[in-house]
Amino acid sequence: MLISNLLRPALLVLAACALTACTPKPAVDATVRADRLAGGVRMITVQTPNGAFKVWTKRMGDNPRIKVLLLHGGPGATHEYFEALDSYFPAAGIEYYYYDQLGSARSDQPDAPDLWDIPRFVEEVEQVRQALGLDKDNFFLLGHSWGGILALEYALKYQRHLKGLVISNMVASIPLYNRYAQNVLMPAMDPRVLTEILALEKSGRYDDPRYEELLMNHFYVEHILRMPVNEWPEPVMRSFAKINKKIYVPMQGPSEMGASGKLERWDRTADLPKITVPTLAIGARYDTMEPAQMERIAKSVQRGRYLYCPTGSHLALYDDQATYTEGLIRFLKDVDAGRL
Repeated sequence: MLISNLLRPALLVLAACALTACTPKPAVDATVRADRLAGGVRMITVQTPNGAFKVWTKRMGDNPRIKVLLLHGGPGATHEYFEALDSYFPAAGIEYYYYDQLGSARSDQPDAPDLWDIPRFVEEVEQVRQALGLDKDNFFLLGHSWGGILALEYALKYQRHLKGLVISNMVASIPLYNRYAQNVLMPAMDPRVLTEILALEKSGRYDDPRYEELLMNHFYVEHILRMPVNEWPEPVMRSFAKINKKIYVPMQGPSEMGASGKLERWDRTADLPKITVPTLAIGARYDTMEPAQMERIAKSVQRGRYLYCPTGSHLALYDDQATYTEGLIRFLKDVDAGRL
């Protein structure tokens, strides 16, 4: 969607065809030393209503005041498309953590449908935060697409632990996303193409190669990543290849023209003023998300900033990379310096 559109498993098939200023506690010191010896990789045990499972994290860089935990999209994708940040964060002196949410890639993948809901994911993020020793003196949470929903929900419950929040390419309301898709994105498509896509959806043919072809040529390259598909970056393709459809479809729904799963009625617009920590909302001109709604996040929270990517789409991290990374790094450093 916005989330879904980012992470459609079928598009991979087509592509193939075509943080503290204080002294850390000893336990954290030991963890940091162990992470360095293991290349920064750490499997963290999280408790769920269905028992204990392990999730994969990897620490990059070293900065006691700026530590960014990355929440990937999907639901059910992987951290890998965030690898674009490897070209920017280290030079800026930013510490960051890759993290595959439960059910994704290197983390455990339990066959437990009742685990795939927002409150349970929020508690998972909190357990990961605790295990990594992140706190209000250093902890920045960056969520992209579905990860933006998760980051927003985390902030509404646990913002006392945050130093800063980044909501990237995600609006605060799925009903408003669906309205934008219906009223703006779909009417902008070739009417014949749209008619055929909707007919395929009505008949439940979501895995039909023709459905995938139409979406790729008339939607994905316009609104997900504005590059020829044979030039899509390898980390993006690698991440898409591992999407867990057992999470993605129940939460997002099978359609690429809107959300219809568990997230269909999600709306936190009225709760945005409750967020008091410095917040960056990132929007892009060609995104599946309405840019005005992403700007609305920045205007509604108490200490917000909006970053607009004029040539970007849902993956503005790639197709408007300079704007995205420069604005993101500026935000992190401004918050650290007390300028926001």
